[in-house]
Amino acid sequence: MGQDPRTLPPSPNWYCARCSDAVPGASSASQRGPLCFLSAWARTPARSLGRPHFRVIGELVGHTERVSGFTFSHHPGQYNLCATSSDDGTVKIWDVETKAVVTEHALHQHTISALHWSPQVKDLIVSGDEKGVVFCYWLNRNDSQHHFIEPRTIFCLTCSPHHEDLVAIGYKDGIVVIIDISKKGEVIHRLRGHDDEIHSIAWCPLPGEDCLSINQEENSEEPEIPNGKVIEQTPVTKGCYLATGSKDQTIRIWSCSRGRGVMILKLPFLKRRGGGIDPTVKERLWLTLHWPKDQPTQLVSSCFGGELLLWDLTQSWRRKYTLFSASSEGQNHSRIVFNLCPLQTEDDKQLLLSTSMDRDVKCWDMATLECCWTLPSLGGFAYSLAFSPVDMGCLAIGVGDGMIRVWNTLSIKNNYDVKNFWQGVKSKVTALCWHPAKEGCLAFGTDDGKVGLYDTYSNKPPQISSTYHKKTVYTLAWGPPLPPISLGGEGDRPSLTLYSCGGEGIVLQHNPWKLGGEAYDINKLIRDTNSIKYKLPVHTEISWKADGKIMALGNEDGSIEIFQVPNLKLICTIQQHHKLVNTISWHHEHGSQPELSYLMASGSNNAIIYVHNLKTVIESNPESPVTITEPYRTLSGHTAKITSVAWSPHHDGRLVSASYDGTAQVWDTLREEPLCNFRGHRGRLLCVAWSPLDPDCIYSGADDFCVYKWLTSMQEHSRPPQGKKSIELEKKRLSQPKPKPKKKKKPTSRAPVKQEVYDGNEDESIRESSGPVENGVSDQEGEEEAREPEFPSGVASVESLTKKRKARSMLPLTTSLDHRSKEELHQDCLVLATAKHSKELNEEVSADLEERFHLGLFTDRGALYRMIEVEGKGHLENGHPELFHQLMLWKGDLKGVLQTAAERGELTDSLVAMAPVAGYHVWLWAVEAFAKQLCFQDQYVKAASHLLSIHKVYEAVELLKSNHFYREAIAVAKARLRPEDPILKDLYLTWGAILEKDGHYAVAAKCYLGAASAYDAAKVLSKKGDAASLKTAAELASIVGENELSSSLALRCAQELLLARNWVGAQEALKLHESLKGQRLVFCLLELLSKHLEERQLLEAKSSSYNAWATGTAGPFVERVTAVWKNTFSLESPEQYQAALQQLQSIKYPSATNNTPSKQLLLHICHDLTLAVLSQQVASWDAAVEALLRAVVRSYDSGNFTIMQEVHSAFLPEGCDHLKHKLGEPQSPITPAFKSLEAFYIYGHLYEFWWSLSRHCPKSGIWVRAAHRRTTSVEQSQQINNATPEETDSRDSQPEPNRPPELDVRLTEESKQMLITCKELFSEKHASLQNSQRTVAEVQETLAEMIRQHQKSQVCKSTTNGPDKNESEQAAEQSLSSPQNECKEEKNQPLSLPELTKRLTEANEKIAKFPESVKIWPFPDVLECCLILLHIGSQCPGSVTQDMQQQAQELLQKYGNTKVYKRYCETFCT
Repeated sequence: MGQDPRTLPPSPNWYCARCSDAVPGASSASQRGPLCFLSAWARTPARSLGRPHFRVIGELVGHTERVSGFTFSHHPGQYNLCATSSDDGTVKIWDVETKAVVTEHALHQHTISALHWSPQVKDLIVSGDEKGVVFCYWLNRNDSQHHFIEPRTIFCLTCSPHHEDLVAIGYKDGIVVIIDISKKGEVIHRLRGHDDEIHSIAWCPLPGEDCLSINQEENSEEPEIPNGKVIEQTPVTKGCYLATGSKDQTIRIWSCSRGRGVMILKLPFLKRRGGGIDPTVKERLWLTLHWPKDQPTQLVSSCFGGELLLWDLTQSWRRKYTLFSASSEGQNHSRIVFNLCPLQTEDDKQLLLSTSMDRDVKCWDMATLECCWTLPSLGGFAYSLAFSPVDMGCLAIGVGDGMIRVWNTLSIKNNYDVKNFWQGVKSKVTALCWHPAKEGCLAFGTDDGKVGLYDTYSNKPPQISSTYHKKTVYTLAWGPPLPPISLGGEGDRPSLTLYSCGGEGIVLQHNPWKLGGEAYDINKLIRDTNSIKYKLPVHTEISWKADGKIMALGNEDGSIEIFQVPNLKLICTIQQHHKLVNTISWHHEHGSQPELSYLMASGSNNAIIYVHNLKTVIESNPESPVTITEPYRTLSGHTAKITSVAWSPHHDGRLVSASYDGTAQVWDTLREEPLCNFRGHRGRLLCVAWSPLDPDCIYSGADDFCVYKWLTSMQEHSRPPQGKKSIELEKKRLSQPKPKPKKKKKPTSRAPVKQEVYDGNEDESIRESSGPVENGVSDQEGEEEAREPEFPSGVASVESLTKKRKARSMLPLTTSLDHRSKEELHQDCLVLATAKHSKELNEEVSADLEERFHLGLFTDRGALYRMIEVEGKGHLENGHPELFHQLMLWKGDLKGVLQTAAERGELTDSLVAMAPVAGYHVWLWAVEAFAKQLCFQDQYVKAASHLLSIHKVYEAVELLKSNHFYREAIAVAKARLRPEDPILKDLYLTWGAILEKDGHYAVAAKCYLGAASAYDAAKVLSKKGDAASLKTAAELASIVGENELSSSLALRCAQELLLARNWVGAQEALKLHESLKGQRLVFCLLELLSKHLEERQLLEAKSSSYNAWATGTAGPFVERVTAVWKNTFSLESPEQYQAALQQLQSIKYPSATNNTPSKQLLLHICHDLTLAVLSQQVASWDAAVEALLRAVVRSYDSGNFTIMQEVHSAFLPEGCDHLKHKLGEPQSPITPAFKSLEAFYIYGHLYEFWWSLSRHCPKSGIWVRAAHRRTTSVEQSQQINNATPEETDSRDSQPEPNRPPELDVRLTEESKQMLITCKELFSEKHASLQNSQRTVAEVQETLAEMIRQHQKSQVCKSTTNGPDKNESEQAAEQSLSSPQNECKEEKNQPLSLPELTKRLTEANEKIAKFPESVKIWPFPDVLECCLILLHIGSQCPGSVTQDMQQQAQELLQKYGNTKVYKRYCETFCT
């Protein structure tokens, strides 16, 4: 036995034209999810061809659905590249050596059905799909071409080996087309002749048409009319043969030069040994072809039953073929063959690989036509593994494809010596167990509840037990016979019987000698022996101790029960697992210490394995059952359910476990130590078995369709994966594709399931539904026999289901007493005769009649009533009150029946329906009593209906309302009460309030509308706050006449849409109400301004839904605004302007701050600008100035310099002079406001001029916040003054930008006027006011800091009493209380509280003295303007007059004593 690990891999896919391929060094077959590669080195001498020389070298994992095609690159130097296609819509190119995807494409929109790597072009892969679309993909240049030749389903395609542009395509309807991909898929030939699916296309390996001596005129069976086009004999079309195989049972050879068929080969019907095949079954055929490279006169094809034929094409008039492996028995495939791929070995031996529906991959020697080796594969989950205890090394595998594999693991000639058993199975094989002594006797259980026995040494079909489980068979076990089987004589009973545990929770004992007889449920014996009255638990596992004296049963509730033969006395219950028990295993008997045989390991749906030592319990043989709650050993480490455990037969206390976490784990149970962990599977493990011959070797099976043989000594991990690795394994499992839901059988019941996979889980739900069903395609024709039910007892069970259920007896006690013994019945006759014929009854006879109450049927009415009373009590005790009621009705006591039923809460519809017989009042009472009973049973709607039947409408409505059936209550009230009844309104309002609370606003609104509370309806609709809800609420409010509410909601809706920059929607929302005309003007101006800013790239957010009128850009901004107002909003007359002005003047917005959102700021500014434009239109220039100033101040306060400058350029393009002329008197009340507006205008231009001189030359339209802007000016002065103490030296440290001298002159000339107007900014009264305001702010800040420090020190005192801490806090307070930019002497003398208070009072008094006209209108920071002018003077000497510089310095000296300006003022003024 070799020590190399081995694998039984998943089966290749069925019904695919090209799902396997081979190149020198490797071959591959495609499965449903991953791909399995086999390295096929065949360097062996001829004498050992029976042993396959290959190994599985890996999988390609990436596709998420069935792999439909596989092809290698057959170009030297790139044999490592291959391509795959899948139902997931992708074609992937792989590198076999790295097992990684090189590239992929998902060009196909439909299921890919054909794939081929061009043998002529190194990087061309051609694929076709079910809708007839062909894609050519060039790997190296990542380019593709699309051809749509015919709107038919493509079945196969093959690229020409002689011409790089020719591709032959076979379709489902039998047409074959040859196209030229260099000519946009032009059809060269359309070959007609087949009338069914084209399964395979093979080009002749030699170009030209000289290799076959075919006389076209004499021998062709085709008509003379060529198919397709008549084409000139070009080099492209000339000279090549093409062979096609079809489902119509023919092979056709076509001539490409003539474009027609030249030979037809009809498949022969071969009489196979062991039974024939019906020739009429066309579905069973798949006809695949291979044209050998070095033998152009020979062609290999598949046949009906899995045979391979070698056709001789030299003599066209004779259909001569040779059968592969004709001399050897059983070497051919047993089912149809799907793929043939050639392989040339390094010693130039020509091999052929074939894949088949029998799930074998075979390798053939083309020289001898004999089979070199066979590789079996699995078409379903590996559910069960069992080594034969008699024939050592014989491993039985139960597979979900409906077949049992028996693997001779000791075979020297063949590593994969596997026999298949499928007859009579017809379902997933979920359990296996070998007979402990009888050679070749294998018991199996299936997914559909079948239990059978196979003799693996014969070809006979299995014996099937006539008793089926209702669900999946979980476990099989051989054990000693128990009653009733054990009660027979020595020769009448077997030494061992078969026990099976099924998914319905029952354990059956089958007699292997009489499987056709009845199997016995052991629960009956357990009940009788242990006098159990309660319900027995649902069994999920059975295991016999090796000596046959003790049986363990695992249960669904996690308990394990230990029973003793011969009568299954319960001696122990283990309450350890708390979930369904999946597996139990007893330690072997041949350990070094006898007590080890009492060890029992168990695993369940939780991830822990428990080992119990039952030596003490078994030997003490307790009278009453013992309960064990503590394990002997606990094995923790798995992260998912345990599916199987097995003890090593070679070691003491060594256990292997299989788990859903995807790994198998070997444990030293005595030390509770994990030894090694196997992670080779790609799915959840279902079974595990220890080799009986090799202590280092273990076999495991999983839901990845694989069985692995692995060695414990070669595993690198010692414990199961935790965390990340476990998650990766779960991802691997989840990456397995999920089946398409076609032909899926619904489960028939919902009882607990032991392992999820048994329930048709995941990949197998289609793959294994009935018989061998594989990879989404059912072998319908192959399993016709599976559809005929084969259970004799099943017929009876079906009949019993169809029989009508017998009605329960009304007089069961009387009937039973009439079925007693003959003596008792004779005595009845005597007593009855005495009673009937005695004139006076004595006490003895009366007592007899009392005892024999059933005789009341034959005596007087009083006795009958006594009999009815006894029968009635019996019905009540047995829980059948309806039968009691019927007996009372027979008596005629309807009122008594109703009262009794009402007291017991057993009134029914039929009883209440009969109540009117007893009178009207009885009926009313009965209905009310029934309504109360229904309320106790939570049937409130039915109770209300019964109340309505006696016209108690208000009670019915109240009942429904109090139990929250508002919809039903309203329906009843609306139908039965007057429309004006207050109950109805109350219902609507109550339900509306509840719906509103739960967030169902639309239904709540309908309730409020129903209650005629339209205002509330609109309010609740608007609660959600989104634009759609607000618009609906506004429309609703408008309809019901709530104009004010409608107006506010429409405005809210418009503002919501404004946030989404939906201008069109916002205008539509404002149209809802006439009172919002003014707001429409504001939104219009806002839209025009936003469009303007967007065009100048000054706005961050872009908008696409502008109104049509917002697109014009010509003319001054104010004129564009008024033009749109006039054309769109019909605003022409002064009266209309005045009305709009009055609407908007009533709306006041709060002043802006640095944190005002930009969209909100723009809306508020546009509101002020709209007021300004409207005021101008009605010649109210005072109001226009105020509104303009408010807009400018908003942008100034928010720090939005860009908007401020845009307002100036749009509304004051020529400055403020034209407003000055309009205002008239210089001393009017509006003059201070105008002065402020003019100052801000100059302030903006001053900044722009200064920036144009600065070193980095930022554009004027830069975004600056006010705080940053001021800091910038101060910081720049700091930089200049730190570098040079004198202004005139600033050029040395900050050289002027490298500009031509004439530019300076021009700038100075242009700017002279602007700099002169800057004198307007030197307002001493504003400088004084601003200085006082700064003083107040600084003092308040200092006071706040002192309070904070005081609070901090108090907290520190309470937590730390040390003096050092307080001193440090005082020091901190001193340092913080003084401004940081003061000199050292000031720092050491912090200001006292009285001093600060005094400063604050003085500053506030100063502020109070200023006139209101100065305080009310904001003004730019005067000192800031002074600093900027002095900077300009230092940067550009001569630009600022000496007089202005001196004035600026004086203002700085006089008012620059606050913290912000003090240091810079000292620098400039010293």
